[in-house]
Amino acid sequence: MLIGAIALFLGAYLLGGVNMALAVSRARGVDIRQVGSGNPGASNVLRAVGKGPAVLVYLVDLAKGFVPALVGLLVWSPYVGAAAGLAAVLGHCYPVYHRFRGGKGVATAGGAVLAVAPPVMVAMVIVYGVALVLSRISAVGSLAAAVVSIPALLLTGQTRGTVAWFALMMVLIVFRHRSNLSRLRSGTENRLA
Repeated sequence: MLIGAIALFLGAYLLGGVNMALAVSRARGVDIRQVGSGNPGASNVLRAVGKGPAVLVYLVDLAKGFVPALVGLLVWSPYVGAAAGLAAVLGHCYPVYHRFRGGKGVATAGGAVLAVAPPVMVAMVIVYGVALVLSRISAVGSLAAAVVSIPALLLTGQTRGTVAWFALMMVLIVFRHRSNLSRLRSGTENRLA
């Protein structure tokens, strides 16, 4: 069991490091890390490249968290699924392929939550959508969804261990948004059109 779980975590990390935002932006002649917020994620692709590429990036990022978390859930337990999801988010945020410079992990974390606790993902999407409509700022939606996920996980009866792995994931997401928080404080954060 231990060797299999370690292999799952390593595979999840490596899968998480695959960055579709870089690929689709380069195909359009854009280095996504040099435009907009500089973040290689779906929101910045939406602003810099367009809706179609942004949807593709979001779905691939979601799948990077969903697949390993689902494998962990089905083969072992929700606890292992959540840990595999965290490994995928770490890969997305700190990819070995790109000198450990990656995205913020929101969609990848969402995929992991979708695999282990689908009702919580529904709550996160609703909170994200409301926050986005009210603020027109993707980071506000992402941070609100991350914050609401922990009480939602507790309310849906997830074990303490599973919630702990997801809590670490959400802390990482908030940490990765520290530049957004700084821009929010100064009133210079990027808004969606």
